[in-house]
Amino acid sequence: MTRKVKLTNAVIFIILCIGAVFMIGPLVWMVSTSLKDRMGVFALPPQWIPHPFIWDKYKEIWSAGPLLSGIKNSLIIAVSVTLVGTFTSSLAAFAFAKLRFPKKNLIFLTLIGSMMFPYPVVMIPQFIMFSKIGWVDTLLPLIVPGFFGNVAMIFFLRQYLTSVPGSLVEAAKIDGASYFGIYARIIFPLIKPAVAAQLILWFMGIWNDYLAPIIYLNSPEKQTLQLVIATFNATYAIQTDYPLI
Repeated sequence: MTRKVKLTNAVIFIILCIGAVFMIGPLVWMVSTSLKDRMGVFALPPQWIPHPFIWDKYKEIWSAGPLLSGIKNSLIIAVSVTLVGTFTSSLAAFAFAKLRFPKKNLIFLTLIGSMMFPYPVVMIPQFIMFSKIGWVDTLLPLIVPGFFGNVAMIFFLRQYLTSVPGSLVEAAKIDGASYFGIYARIIFPLIKPAVAAQLILWFMGIWNDYLAPIIYLNSPEKQTLQLVIATFNATYAIQTDYPLI
């Protein structure tokens, strides 16, 4: 390795270390703040290491609001939607990529076109529909639609499957495999990396969703974790109880 390459690597390493400090700093300050009392939060100069360490807020947070139920509701929604929705999305992607049926391209283009409509456009009609069938203040409006798949995932997996030779599907059909057998034994093992990537992204999106839960959920015991955290911020920011937040 030449001297110039070593110098370049050293400069890059230093720049990355500085960036890491700026990225990790807020997280370290958050943990540090949670272990202080109220006066310690505003101390000058700032205390990065609390003195003394106060663990009371970690006990208090469980009684300050429905935190446990918020975590449970978020898990129920995110896990059920991503597992069932990923299965149906991968099935749809397989159908659009490898099967022949009437109006296939038109249906696929219609699905892609639906991505152009932002959520606020369908927000009110959806709320009216779900309220008429009694689903408001339940988890069902946040779960059931996701069971029918995710258009972005269908598109991504369909494009991924275009690189899979169609001869594999034809050979399996000649051997007597059913369409679901082809999907389970050939297609799904091939698209596992793409499915895993999309599942993680979808899980994060559902877990961090704030708009849909605040529309449909009213009761504190039905709220997701994001609504519980927002309620904490609104309640305890007024009291300047930043360690609890």
